[in-house]
Amino acid sequence: MIIKRTKKAVVFGTFDIIHDGHLDFFQQAKEKAGPGSRLVVVVARDINVEKVKGRKPVNNEEQRLKAVKSIEMVDEAVLGDAWDRLKIIEKLKPDIICLGYDQEAPENLEESLINRGIKAEIARLKPYMEHQFKSSKIKQRHKIYK
Repeated sequence: MIIKRTKKAVVFGTFDIIHDGHLDFFQQAKEKAGPGSRLVVVVARDINVEKVKGRKPVNNEEQRLKAVKSIEMVDEAVLGDAWDRLKIIEKLKPDIICLGYDQEAPENLEESLINRGIKAEIARLKPYMEHQFKSSKIKQRHKIYK
């Protein structure tokens, strides 16, 4: 009897205001990992959102985590590490790390993963109506930046 191991796909993001682009991103990640896969969503810490985007998110990390956890196709949602972006990857041990079409990966990501003994495929996913469903565009249309 051959037992197939369930693959784990991991995605990262702020997920400040959940929209159709995020849902498509999650769906693509699950499909990339294959049938029966698990999707783990890592929600960025507030401090890291400020560092990367230069502003606070509209919703705090606990609110954003709760919103992501409520999405049916998400099998698990966790907060990222505040100081070491790769620490959560070490803990989760994903098979596939899925990046959004416009998402910046940490410098030397592949090399850093290898150095930490992490064997994960890195996949770049496709955009979904990026002119309409991109968080920054939605926030600008609705004037909800803080």
